[in-house]
Amino acid sequence: MRIMLDFEECLKDSPRFRATIEEVEGDVGELETKLDKLVKLCIGMIDAGKAYNLANKQFVSGIRELAQQSTKDEVIESSLTKFAESLQEMINYHTILFDQAQRSIKSQLQAFMKEDLRKFKDAKKQFDKVSEEKEAALTKNAQAPRNKQHEVEEATTILTATRKCFRHIVLDYVLQINVLQSKRRSEILKSMLSFMYAHLTFFHQGYDLFSELQPLMKQLGGQLDQLVVDAAKENRDMELKHSTIQQKPAGHHSSSSSSTPSQDAPVSLALAAALQDFSNDDTKLEYNVDAENGIAMEGYLFKRASNAFKTWNRRWFSIQNNQLVYQKKFKDNPTVVVEDLRLCTVKHCEDIERRFCFEVVSPTKSCMMQADSEKLRQAWIKAVQNSIATAFREKGDEGEKLDRKSSTSTGSLDSSGEPREKVLKGDSALQKVMAVAGNTACCDCGQPDPRWASINLGITLCIQCSGIHRSLGVHFSKVRSLTLDSWEPELLKLMCELGNGVINQIYEARRGELGARKPHPGDPRHEVEAYIKAKYVDRRFVRRPSDDDLKLKVVSLSKQEKRLSTSSSELLPPRAPPPTPKLRPGSGASAAAGNEEVRRESLFGADELDSLFSYFDTSSKRRSTGAALAGQKEKSEDSGIQNSADGSREMLANTASSNCLNDTEAVETEPEAEAPVCVASPCKEQVVFSEPKEYSTGLQLYWASCARSLPDMAQALAHGAEVNWINAEDDKRTPLIMAVQGGSLVTCEFLLQNGASVNQQDVHGRGPLHHATIQGHTGQVCLFLKRGANQNATAIDDKTPLSIAVEAANADIVTLLRLAKMNDEMREAEGPYSHSGDETYQDIFQDYTQMASNHPDMLNRSQPYDSPRQ
Repeated sequence: MRIMLDFEECLKDSPRFRATIEEVEGDVGELETKLDKLVKLCIGMIDAGKAYNLANKQFVSGIRELAQQSTKDEVIESSLTKFAESLQEMINYHTILFDQAQRSIKSQLQAFMKEDLRKFKDAKKQFDKVSEEKEAALTKNAQAPRNKQHEVEEATTILTATRKCFRHIVLDYVLQINVLQSKRRSEILKSMLSFMYAHLTFFHQGYDLFSELQPLMKQLGGQLDQLVVDAAKENRDMELKHSTIQQKPAGHHSSSSSSTPSQDAPVSLALAAALQDFSNDDTKLEYNVDAENGIAMEGYLFKRASNAFKTWNRRWFSIQNNQLVYQKKFKDNPTVVVEDLRLCTVKHCEDIERRFCFEVVSPTKSCMMQADSEKLRQAWIKAVQNSIATAFREKGDEGEKLDRKSSTSTGSLDSSGEPREKVLKGDSALQKVMAVAGNTACCDCGQPDPRWASINLGITLCIQCSGIHRSLGVHFSKVRSLTLDSWEPELLKLMCELGNGVINQIYEARRGELGARKPHPGDPRHEVEAYIKAKYVDRRFVRRPSDDDLKLKVVSLSKQEKRLSTSSSELLPPRAPPPTPKLRPGSGASAAAGNEEVRRESLFGADELDSLFSYFDTSSKRRSTGAALAGQKEKSEDSGIQNSADGSREMLANTASSNCLNDTEAVETEPEAEAPVCVASPCKEQVVFSEPKEYSTGLQLYWASCARSLPDMAQALAHGAEVNWINAEDDKRTPLIMAVQGGSLVTCEFLLQNGASVNQQDVHGRGPLHHATIQGHTGQVCLFLKRGANQNATAIDDKTPLSIAVEAANADIVTLLRLAKMNDEMREAEGPYSHSGDETYQDIFQDYTQMASNHPDMLNRSQPYDSPRQ
């Protein structure tokens, strides 16, 4: 708003003038506020623009680096370089734009505020001051008495002088106001117009720049279309090759694989040649010969380490320059096994458990290796023999004499630093799971050849359904790849005991009655997703059991558990009383001599245990950041064993002797009184089935876990059973504890995959780890420790799993518990960011896991812990 004042009106000092002055002063104050805000916003915009330019420069720098990395591709390099130059020009234009904003907005408006508005403020101060003086002079003149002539004259003189001063100052003030009102328009418009012209120039420059770049962009667009077509063609050819090789049975030669389709002739000819080479000899894929670089043979072999544990590790071996070397990774320096092949021999090894083994023996050491097949073993033995003969011929031609003294290897044969692969991966897991009925097609849509699985449901899935299952959350479905992920043996057995057929009988029992359509391959994703949610989340197609059906099911499961346990108990030797803490000298030897079929007491021998605990003892010392851990000894609350490697070795020595004593001093026990329905367990602690107050799906899961019936367990969970259901009528036991009583590793794994708590205790304060230790189930102990069970948990009788294992003289479980505790101590010493723990510890647990799944009889306790129920 522009307000101009009249000079005549200001001399009168009328109320109209005063009102106008007040209005002008308010308008100027608001103008100052708005201008100050605009200047601050401009400063912020300029700062943001500088940050934007800086980020843009970094982005352009990244483009240039990518162009330099693509020097082998001329099209990418030249295009990216041109794009980077254009974007750099745009950054320069932006810099000019922000500089102009600083000059036109910030500088000009700040100058207007500092100069013109300051003059206005100074004039206003003088005007306010003289106005007050004028009012005071008028008041004094009016109050002068007429009988005092000198006061009248003084008042008149002051008033006259004040009026003259007021007239002068008020005219200057009005002039300053009118000048400001006139100048504000020009200053603001000039500033903004300059800024807008800067924008016009910026966009004109950008348009001109990209107009020049447009032909190149169109050209690249055309090339890109062709590149997409070429990439699709290459992808199709590679998928054809992949599927052809994948469908070919391993170890067999198919005549059909030697011919390929005639379409796309150039590509098909190359593919046919590759497939022909493959069909000629499968073993050629497992090794390579590079004569030009002096490599007689190279490929993967398993190598047995020379440590106490005799671990096997897969390494890349090669025979070159008359040496046998191996590598763990490509960039690693090769480790020399044999420096001179003339000084060694090679032979078959048939006296060990592993197949396809051979041994390279030198004067100072021997190296045990394992091939993947008999053909590969013969190929490696022949290659080593040929290399030995070649080395002799070359040296004989030169007339050099062989030095038969021992040769020192520059590398170590001990490769125990890498954890062993004890889990199935890829085709092995796929073939086993696909052998289950119904698993050759997706469980939900029927897509053939699925490559994914839900491990808590035990079903196979196609890639689309697996993505939908992932979106449901892990509390409904846990998805894993059958070809890309590693599979632990207990998890693989879980998949093989369920399958699509079993699960669909449960989750699709009422689908036909409800008229629900099952999706087919190729159906829209939203239809498949709606069906899967209705099936697994809402459980709309599950047939709800009646009370009578539930009662029959629970009673049937209890009888099934009785039959299983009775048949298992018939195979057990007589029970022995609890072992005494002190043994007579020589009792272990006499016991071993008197028993013809003595079960091995531990996975490791005495010398291996000594080496094992020494390793963990020195490792914990090395990793500790405080005082030496080996020097700190704490007594165990249950057995008095010192928390050190020496104490562990002493305890295990006593354990082995205790086992032998128990074998010789075993006595027959009288059968206990039979309950209404008694389920015998392979221990003195019995599981008794009595008529419950009410039947529920939780009770079904409870007895199905004990009866080792995974289909019934899956059915109970589908009916809404709580996986951590507590049986208040049976010492508050859970299904996981009953799975331990049943003795099945797979049922425990199934419950854990479905969210069972590994540390939930019964009324006696015993968790699953306590019960597994009491039962002597080493495989279950190993599983619970891997799943985070608290090994330090104390029952109400003040006993921990370790103290129970010591009293039962179970060397395997004692070994596992002590190693797990040592591993925890080492991880604590390494700091809060340590997750993996010691690799040797992981290797040992993998050995136990493999044995528990594939050879459970080797870990079963011949004499379970004698612990009567309270």
